[in-house]
Amino acid sequence: MKATQIMLCFCLVGTIMLALVPHILWFLGWSIGKIVDLHIPYRLFGGLAIILVVLFWSLMAYGYFVGRWKVESIEVEYAHKDIPQAFNGFKIVHISDLHLSTFDDSPEKFKKFIDEINSHSPDLICFTGDMVTIGRSEAEPYADILKTMNAKYGVLSVLGNHDFMIYGFDRNLDKNKAVEDLVDFQNNILGWTLLRNENRVIEAEDGSKITFIGVDNANFSQQGFPTIHQGDLKRAMDGTDGFRILLSHDPSHWKAEVVPDTDIPLTLSGHTHNAQIRIFGWTPATFSFKEVAGRYDCGEQTLYINVGLGCTAPFRIGVNPEVTVITLNSQAGILADSL
Repeated sequence: MKATQIMLCFCLVGTIMLALVPHILWFLGWSIGKIVDLHIPYRLFGGLAIILVVLFWSLMAYGYFVGRWKVESIEVEYAHKDIPQAFNGFKIVHISDLHLSTFDDSPEKFKKFIDEINSHSPDLICFTGDMVTIGRSEAEPYADILKTMNAKYGVLSVLGNHDFMIYGFDRNLDKNKAVEDLVDFQNNILGWTLLRNENRVIEAEDGSKITFIGVDNANFSQQGFPTIHQGDLKRAMDGTDGFRILLSHDPSHWKAEVVPDTDIPLTLSGHTHNAQIRIFGWTPATFSFKEVAGRYDCGEQTLYINVGLGCTAPFRIGVNPEVTVITLNSQAGILADSL
């Protein structure tokens, strides 16, 4: 389904729901009024329905035509005593949740997102999952654009919940093969390094190193929608030591397993999208997640949640597409957001 079709369906459902609520309230009031001999005028409720629908369409129009394209780079400096001196100033661009199906109406605008990533001249790009929404076919038209992402040490990635093809309508789909096709697409067509419960070491000229650990989607909470748990952190960590960074799509993994069972200093996640809505500081993401966006600290361990570049439904209101630029600092300290 095209992004425009998804948006129209979403708006249609929203319109029906918002229009129904005042009418249901009026009908209840009218019914009670019949019993107690009280007149409940329809005009007030009908007017409220119109106001709600107009406001809803206005917000959705902004989110569709403007909000989802306002890519924002967030500069973050991460300092930790265990970062080797050779990696002082090492620049990681963290991106997440591409959901490429939501760009099918404007591929030229998607390229501007890639240009924004490349403008930071990163040493490494880390992608924390959800390349697609339903299937690999969504990604194929963007292969050439994605190949233009440029970093000294390439791209490391992990799989998110959507990458396991659990939300499609094709009952005949061989999901295991579909996942392997996506793995092949990332590893062999794009030339990325997809970490499936494994790790990769980046070594400096002086022999010092940083280990990047990646796990398949690891879910540890009820989030109000179906998801999947395939992560194996113990296996992924096997044989690692020194300064380590974990790529794990679902941030519920951090408090459930990473903090209590490991000493991994920095975890990078995505998944929440911050619900793609933030109005007057409030986001419905708090209904499903304890950690929704940005930085969280627990002792000497830190989680950073990127709110994504793409959308599950093609709109963003108050939650801009995000490119996180993390600069490592080998001096002792904590993660400091430079905004």
